[in-house]
Amino acid sequence: MAPAPRSALPPLRDVIARHGLAASKALGQNFLLDEQLLDRIAAIPGPLEGQPAFEVGPGPGGLTRAILRAGARLVAVERDDRCLPALAEVQDAFPGQLRVIAGDAMQVDARAEAGDGAHIIANLPYNVGTPLLVGWLSADWSPLPWWNSLTLMFQMEVAERIVAKPGTDHYGRLAVLSQWRSDARIAMKVHRSAFTPPPKVMSAVVHLTPKSAPEGVALRHLERLTAAAFGQRRKMLRQSLKGLPGALDALARVGIDPQRRAETVSVEEFVEVARILGR
Repeated sequence: MAPAPRSALPPLRDVIARHGLAASKALGQNFLLDEQLLDRIAAIPGPLEGQPAFEVGPGPGGLTRAILRAGARLVAVERDDRCLPALAEVQDAFPGQLRVIAGDAMQVDARAEAGDGAHIIANLPYNVGTPLLVGWLSADWSPLPWWNSLTLMFQMEVAERIVAKPGTDHYGRLAVLSQWRSDARIAMKVHRSAFTPPPKVMSAVVHLTPKSAPEGVALRHLERLTAAAFGQRRKMLRQSLKGLPGALDALARVGIDPQRRAETVSVEEFVEVARILGR
C-alpha cells in the first residue's frame, strides 16, 4: 500500500492542541513540527522502503510520520500515555507499517521488538539519550551489531562529545566508545527554534554506522581503561592509570609516553592498550 500523503493526517500543531499534548519537561520532551525538516532527518539513514526501524519517544508522531512516509516498518516506544491516541491515528493512516509499544525504552528489548538490521531513528528525550546510546553501542558485535544504523537527535554538546577528535575539549570516554567500532558524524544541526517548546540549547542529529570490532579487544577492558584515563583527564597518564593493573606496562608496549594526557590519546591507541590489557 502506498504511504499516506501529508494531507491524510492533520497538522501536528492541531494534533497537539486536540489531545492536549503540552511537552513534559519531566520526560525531556521537545516536539519537532516542521515536516520538511522531519523528512530530511528520516532521509539520513538512506532508503528505508521495506526496512525495519525503531523509534524512541515519538510523542505526537512527527518524526514517526516521516519515517513511515519513507516506507519503513516501524516499531515505536512511547512512555507518555497521553500520546498514544495521537499515535493510533498515525497507525490508521499507515496500515500495517507501525507498531506502538507503550512503555519505557530503557526497559524494552529493542532487538527483540524491531529485529536485526533495524535503523534506529529518534529525537531522543534529553534525559535518557546518552544511556540509550551507550546501550546500543555496547551491543554484541559479531562481527557487527544487530542494528544497521543510528540516527539520533541530541543536545549539541552531547553530539560534539560523540564525534570529538583527540586534542579537543569535547574528546572523552563517549567519543572513544562511539568511534572504536563505528563511524560517527554530525549529519545535521537543528536550531532551538525548530522545537516546541524551544529548548535552551542547540541540537544536532548524529549518524552512526557500525564497522567490524577490532579483534582481541573486549569492551570491558576499554571501558575500564577510559574510565581511569578520563577520570583524571588533566593529569598525566602515569598518574591517572597507576591504579589500573598492567596499564602502565601496556602504555610502554604501545609506545605511548606516560607524560601525555588522556585527551591526546587517539581511539586507535586506546584500543591497542585495551587489547594488551585483555591478554
